[in-house]
Amino acid sequence: MREEMAQREEAELHRSHQKPRSPKGWGLLLALWYLAFYKPIITESHLRRKNIEFVFIRFSAWQYAGCDKLWAGLVTTLCDSIRHHFGALPLSVYHVMGTRPRFASGFSQKEWVLKKDACLKLWGMLFVLGAGLSILLVALLMPGIKDHHALKVVGSAITSLSGSSLVLGAFSILKNLLVSEKQKIERLTNSRRFASQLGFMNKVRSEVEVLVDFLSFMEIFERRRLRVVLEITSLDICYPEKVAGVLNAMNTLLSNANTPFIFILAVDPSIIIPCLEQTGCMKGLADNGYLYLNRTVTLPFSIPEMGSRSRLRCLEAAIQTREDLMYRIITSNVERRRAKCRGAPAVPSRREADAEAVRCIHEAFRCLHDGADPLTRYLPTNGIHVRRIVNTIPITLRLLLHRAGTPGTPSPRAAAAWVVLADQWPCRLSWALQCLEDAWQSQPALDFGSRSLWSIFQENVGELSALRQPLHNVLSLDGDPELFQTFLARDFPFTAREAHAFLGVTVNLDHSIRHKMGLLRSLDCLQKAAAPPPVSPSVQCPH
Repeated sequence: MREEMAQREEAELHRSHQKPRSPKGWGLLLALWYLAFYKPIITESHLRRKNIEFVFIRFSAWQYAGCDKLWAGLVTTLCDSIRHHFGALPLSVYHVMGTRPRFASGFSQKEWVLKKDACLKLWGMLFVLGAGLSILLVALLMPGIKDHHALKVVGSAITSLSGSSLVLGAFSILKNLLVSEKQKIERLTNSRRFASQLGFMNKVRSEVEVLVDFLSFMEIFERRRLRVVLEITSLDICYPEKVAGVLNAMNTLLSNANTPFIFILAVDPSIIIPCLEQTGCMKGLADNGYLYLNRTVTLPFSIPEMGSRSRLRCLEAAIQTREDLMYRIITSNVERRRAKCRGAPAVPSRREADAEAVRCIHEAFRCLHDGADPLTRYLPTNGIHVRRIVNTIPITLRLLLHRAGTPGTPSPRAAAAWVVLADQWPCRLSWALQCLEDAWQSQPALDFGSRSLWSIFQENVGELSALRQPLHNVLSLDGDPELFQTFLARDFPFTAREAHAFLGVTVNLDHSIRHKMGLLRSLDCLQKAAAPPPVSPSVQCPH
């Protein structure tokens, strides 16, 4: 993501010839000037900006596991991290003097408009303050007028009233500077009347809305887009009620269409889903945690099983942590330097690889838009599922291109069809893949790779029907079974070899479902093996 930031920054500088600004050093004084006297305007040129800055925040739920409200820890971490990233002073001034950005009327390219009312108020207060000070000085210093007590009172009153407005503004800024948003929320949660406190969530939401507006202001000031990436970890070791609270807080923060937050939820679904099903948040969803996660997550990314190269890298990383084996790092650097001097075969540059990936992504999306393509009839009508498919196709294609060295790389159309298949029928596809994996491990015939995935599913559909009770929640995720048959048997007859190639890059399929199916199959085999053999009808039992 940081490489992407640098590339976009360079491209935007080449296009617009405008350098981005930073609220540091002299930029801080400029930011305070704009905060005090200018209104930000969202223009067409700002919406066309492609450069982006990611603000990374890590939230470990385990650190707040003892808190009564885990979601409050999530919100306070978000507020505190944004405050530290941009500085306490700009955020404090924005609380008092900042204005919410508004969209430009027409095609105006003017991003800043002077606050006429604020300027008039400031000049008026300064004029009244100057007049009061002049009257007071005249009453104190001019001979012959010193004895007029009324003039002194008028000068003092005017000076005090005009100066108090400036003092109150400075006091408000100082108060927000000393008391952060995190401390405000913590003070609310620590209150004894927390459970019955009316308007508590409204206060928390107002604090978050101020942060969102402040980020919009800083986008225009810095001349770049801002996205806050919040990584949530260790949620699967917390209590079920707290897990549901964090997910509800995520939905609340993402409820606004223009929210700048991106949540990365790093959890094990096999642990999270039972936690959700134990809480009361499942009411109305048939107590199905899979449905709740599908409506919350817009880009599912299930990490496939680790390949041989990844295992070797993990092993190498583990070896390098040993102090007695640190010499391996030195020797590897020497070998790399020697290989560079000898000359290595040319590999495609990053720009060429990105261009090829963009071409494949556009080709896959053209198949989705082509009304004559059979793939369009399998697209879901649910907008959330459509967004999941659109978000997943580029990742799947980039992973396929990363493995382009393997023979028989699938086409972009086939990759798009596979993503749709995994999204619409996760249970049936997981069952077919589990049966395929079990058959592949038992050393099948040489022509097994050319068999269709549909034929493998048909052979084992009876076993799936027998396990429909423990797989009830997962089966409810699937779409129309007849469309599934048409998809695999006629329109997209994937073979076992193609399915095996796609398995390593399938990120929108929850692999814990397949692992659960494998466990159920193993238990079923053990039960069959332990069952006594049937009695032959020809054997007569003694009376």
